[in-house]
Amino acid sequence: MAEYIKIYEENPNPKEIKKVVDTLKGGGLIIYPSDTVYALGCDITHKGALERIAKIKGVKLEKANFSFVCEDLSNLSDYVKQIDTSTFKLLKRALPGPYTFILPGNNNLPSVFKKKKEVGIRVPDHAITQAIVHELGNPIVSTSIKDEDEVIEYTTDPELIYEKWADLVDVVIDGGYGGNIASTVIDLTSGEPELIREGKGSLEI
Repeated sequence: MAEYIKIYEENPNPKEIKKVVDTLKGGGLIIYPSDTVYALGCDITHKGALERIAKIKGVKLEKANFSFVCEDLSNLSDYVKQIDTSTFKLLKRALPGPYTFILPGNNNLPSVFKKKKEVGIRVPDHAITQAIVHELGNPIVSTSIKDEDEVIEYTTDPELIYEKWADLVDVVIDGGYGGNIASTVIDLTSGEPELIREGKGSLEI
């Protein structure tokens, strides 16, 4: 049964953040708030946790399109091939913010993602997410939690999320009501920005 942890975005409690990070380091799964919707995440370096997320989502791990949630752009060179100046300027303008940028992956990707040519990078503008990634010291792999209800699509109430996910994950963070619009997804692999999904992020970046 998952632990339900209340954390306030204005001032995330370091003790609670550490508890969440200890769960991640131990291979646990968390549901956490972001600047878009609530998401399911795990430590990028923990293969067992990655396999659990893939199983929950019903996808093969090596083919899964999960996002890498980073604290800032300093993690980019760890997983992304060298990018040109105009691409970097675009990322600097847009991040942190409600965007997922698809970029060409490099050879340092975790072994389970070695076959992937590209990677989705997120730097959410959200104090709880940033505190978790900072304390962890590396990105978390993340995927949004969709609702079966096509009208609602994304559940915003953390208590309802807990009811639904308590047996599947290890921690559910209550960071207040979440949003119900996912991130804007932009593909930068060809050099020219290509809109894949219009979401919360403005296209004027």
